[in-house]
Amino acid sequence: MSSKKVVIVTAASRGIGAGCARELAAQGYAVSLFARSPSILDLAQELGGIAVQGSLSNARDLEKLVQTTLNQFGRIDAVVNSFGDPPRPDLLEISDDLWLENFEMLFLSVVRLARLVTEPMRQQGGGAIVNISACDSQEPSLGTPFSGTLRAAMEGFTKLYAQRYRGDRIRMNCVAPYFVADSLEELAGWDVPSDLMWGRPATYAELAKTVTFLISEDARFITGTTLKVDEARSAAI
Repeated sequence: MSSKKVVIVTAASRGIGAGCARELAAQGYAVSLFARSPSILDLAQELGGIAVQGSLSNARDLEKLVQTTLNQFGRIDAVVNSFGDPPRPDLLEISDDLWLENFEMLFLSVVRLARLVTEPMRQQGGGAIVNISACDSQEPSLGTPFSGTLRAAMEGFTKLYAQRYRGDRIRMNCVAPYFVADSLEELAGWDVPSDLMWGRPATYAELAKTVTFLISEDARFITGTTLKVDEARSAAI
């Protein structure tokens, strides 16, 4: 069994997932990374961890991820459910297949991974799961239809899971950022406002520090909540 704490990070080949993987590795976690891109293998080698290629929408790929992690490290202490950016079609142009594809990615993958990791976490005395949401999850926008529907459902599941497994000391929270990027060029095509709080978006490394805090023992009393990292853009209290 690993002497380090072990974290699974999904969609970790780039963006928020990669930022979380780097920060958690720097904080001493053994990382088990998951993504479709073969570049995930290079990042895992760089961080001294392991990687599994696969799709968040494929239940068997998620089973392989968890079993590979347990075989390698003997434990799972935390999970970061990160995702690629969903598309932004006009509302009624979203086909049934596209709804189902994004439902599997943004909602059902969280449920499936929770099923797979809860018992190992329970047996070892606890754990923490952080789901990457978005600041418009509670304030639907026509520009991002999947956030206002499927991420809202993900946050509802987060509350229910936290209530169900608090007695096992397994915590689940969401982080809901605004724009996150290492440069404005990455956000081409998005309606980025000119009055960002620091004149730029939060970087992947900066958001990763918030995720790392929620996984840590310093956040042991925080569960079932959605933490907005959005410069107070959301009107919700």
